[in-house]
Amino acid sequence: MSARRLHLSGLWVPVVTPFDTGGEIDEPALRALCRRVLRDGADGVVALGTTGEPACLTADERRRVVEACALECAAADRPLLVGTGTNCTRTTIDDTAAFASIDAVAGVLVVVPYYTRPSADAVVEHYRAVVVASPVPVVAYNIPYRTGRGLDAEHLLRLAEAGVVGVKQSVGGIDADTLQLLRDAPSGFAVLAGDDAFIAPTLLLGGAGAIAAAAHVCTPAFVEMVAAGRAGDVARCRRLAEALLPVVLEGFTEPSPAVWKAVLHHRGELASAAVRAPMSAASGSALARTLAAIAHAEAEPGVRSPRA
Repeated sequence: MSARRLHLSGLWVPVVTPFDTGGEIDEPALRALCRRVLRDGADGVVALGTTGEPACLTADERRRVVEACALECAAADRPLLVGTGTNCTRTTIDDTAAFASIDAVAGVLVVVPYYTRPSADAVVEHYRAVVVASPVPVVAYNIPYRTGRGLDAEHLLRLAEAGVVGVKQSVGGIDADTLQLLRDAPSGFAVLAGDDAFIAPTLLLGGAGAIAAAAHVCTPAFVEMVAAGRAGDVARCRRLAEALLPVVLEGFTEPSPAVWKAVLHHRGELASAAVRAPMSAASGSALARTLAAIAHAEAEPGVRSPRA
């Protein structure tokens, strides 16, 4: 079990994996993107999350992505989480060990095993095995609409007993299990909002932070919203959440991360908006709507533009 400590709170940005015009990983763009979101106030970066298209990267490409992000996180003295979860316990343990050897990696984000749909009890044992073997803290990722297997409050609390330090909770809303988890989570177990539309209520009900793909844009406003929610400033948190909600909704009208990449390309942060097949690029209409939503949000007092 890991001896490293991870302060799992605040806003984390699960960065996209930029490709150049030839379809190869654009490491300078990735480093610049990490540098910018950290400068804009993000508390940490997540590499190889869903937004980073890890399933469509080779093993060498995944390593290059993590190393590029690690350089910027180390320079900014901010933590890096790396997605290492697979639908195989042995592979998850091996990938976790490989990426944990990179000094700036503060922890790993391990998705509930997908496709094979093990029982909830078996999922708990999967995490227990990963925690025992992992050199770094383990964060669970509960996203049943992608994996086909979700965990209820009882089993999420059992993950805490097994040594998991927190969960990215992405269940499409604030359901009864999430409410119970927020009420009963033990000290040291962080509940992070994983659905960007529900960051504010999660925080105001006791959540520790958020992992938010939409925070690629309007990053300072997302930072402020998370800080306000954690401080219990309902009025400030609500105002920012209302301003940012159209950005979130438009940015996810097509499969992520296509729209976010299109926006970042439009703003000059990426050389290309390309995603790897079988994903497809964002439509022009989705890009236009999202840009309009961002412009409207940035016109609100206190909502600042990202600093490229």
